[in-house]
Amino acid sequence: MSLLVVGLSHRSAPVSVLERASLSAEAQATLLTDTLAAEPAAEAAVLATCNRIELYADVEKFHAGVAELSTLLAQHSGVGLEELTPYLYVHYEDRAVHHLFSVACGLDSMVVGEGQILGQIKDALARGQHLHTAGRLINDLFQQALRVGKRAHSETGIDRAGQSLVTFGLEQLAEGAEVEKWAAGKRVLVIGAGSMSSLAATTLARLGVGELVIANRTLDRATRLASVLDGSGGPGGSGGSGGVSARAVPMASVADELSRADAVVSCTGATGLVLTADAVAAALAESSAGQLSEDGSGAGDGSGAGASGAADLRAPDGSLVARLAATASRDGRVHDRSAGVTEPFAEREAVSDGAVTGGTVTGGTGDGAEDGCPAGLDEPHSPEALAQHGAWLENASRPLRTAAVVPAASGPVRMALLDLAMPRDIDHAVHRIPGARLVDIESLAEASADAPMAADVDQVRRIVSDEVAAFGAAQRAAHITPTVVALRAMAADVVAGEIARLEGRLPALDEKQRAEISQTVRRVVDKLLHAPTVRVKQLASEPGGAGYADALRTLFDLAPETVASVSRADLNDADVKNRGLV
Repeated sequence: MSLLVVGLSHRSAPVSVLERASLSAEAQATLLTDTLAAEPAAEAAVLATCNRIELYADVEKFHAGVAELSTLLAQHSGVGLEELTPYLYVHYEDRAVHHLFSVACGLDSMVVGEGQILGQIKDALARGQHLHTAGRLINDLFQQALRVGKRAHSETGIDRAGQSLVTFGLEQLAEGAEVEKWAAGKRVLVIGAGSMSSLAATTLARLGVGELVIANRTLDRATRLASVLDGSGGPGGSGGSGGVSARAVPMASVADELSRADAVVSCTGATGLVLTADAVAAALAESSAGQLSEDGSGAGDGSGAGASGAADLRAPDGSLVARLAATASRDGRVHDRSAGVTEPFAEREAVSDGAVTGGTVTGGTGDGAEDGCPAGLDEPHSPEALAQHGAWLENASRPLRTAAVVPAASGPVRMALLDLAMPRDIDHAVHRIPGARLVDIESLAEASADAPMAADVDQVRRIVSDEVAAFGAAQRAAHITPTVVALRAMAADVVAGEIARLEGRLPALDEKQRAEISQTVRRVVDKLLHAPTVRVKQLASEPGGAGYADALRTLFDLAPETVASVSRADLNDADVKNRGLV
């Protein structure tokens, strides 16, 4: 059996494909059970995050394993195999181990060095253990990956090379300004109460925002999160975040809260849009109208206080505002260009459940869960689909494919939006709305591609290389262990048989004499076997050492079923032991 990984990530596929290929927790469980039901796989684990989907398996044959795993990914992700194939990458044996260790260290993350991936790897292992799809190889691999990731973070400065996706996203919203100064006093709407939304809310509270509003489909989860963060001293506050005021609202209140928000962070498990471009545009318009009303703009007939205000705010002669005012005076109006903003919105895809449309919440599925619910293929084993596997080995080093990001509308930013969901929560067309700035997974991918790499990255790469070599040696040595155990068991049986025969031929021996003879024979056998078994374990740990197990079985005529029984017993012991380590 050998380790195989088939997957796609932000490095191989555009965000549009990753969105459609996302797997819900239920879909991941079904994928694992179906993978074990498939003939080439003996054990499996799936690592699914916002920017990667990877299926790990212990397979008997490479090509059959690639075909089966790729077909299963397509079937459960809902993206057709023919469309998915160009974006898949394949890693085998040591390269598969190297890939997972690099992922665990944050080297393959969208933001280099981020540590959230360790929690996601731990969850993937726990899921495989719970479903009994993780055997010895998967247990050893993922346990070691967690140790390697922790070692990289403790022994190097990889944390300085990048931050969490939340922090990186907020830095992009701040557009070069200090995040603390940008966040100070802002009213922020957080949509969702899952792990990523909770991290975002906690980060914002620490940065000193003025107010946090948590909206979630399950109001109890939003209330619990708000109560932890609220430090305003109000009802339900626990004083956990200093002076930040935090409160929870149902999803039905999102439209009202949106018009009062300076910034929005969204990360839900909804399968469709949570905020449409129309909803954001309407909220900005309502916010502007409210501001004008508070300032007294447009009130009165130009006399008294109103006239005084107009005189105070008169634009300088020759300025753009003055020229627009002159045009309005001459033609009776200023040409309305707002229609140009809304035209592109009509061309977007239909809004799924959970979207805020025209300022109204139409429902929703997102409550902080991970990803959506995919469909399957009708003919996963068709020869036409399996014939495309030849190009997959080329995809591992393929550069990132991303669609062009629509430039943000010009003018001052009145609402900053951060979309950390996959599939996306916020309509991509928000990029075109004047006064709005949207940062999403797609734009984060482009921004992180240009981020400077820390010098510690090279040190982490050396750690990964060393750990891959050590893991390979340990696995190869472990491969011969059942054969060595079977050999020693056979020798013990031979000794026991000979001692019994001796007792039959020399019945006059007393107990002390029998014990001395028995111990002497066992010592002779142990000394004869010690050097060969130690040496064969050392040789087996080297590349190509698997053949030594076959040599031992042949030389000592060990029955294959005896070795297999030792392997099964050893595997069961390791499974029980490893299951309690996460």
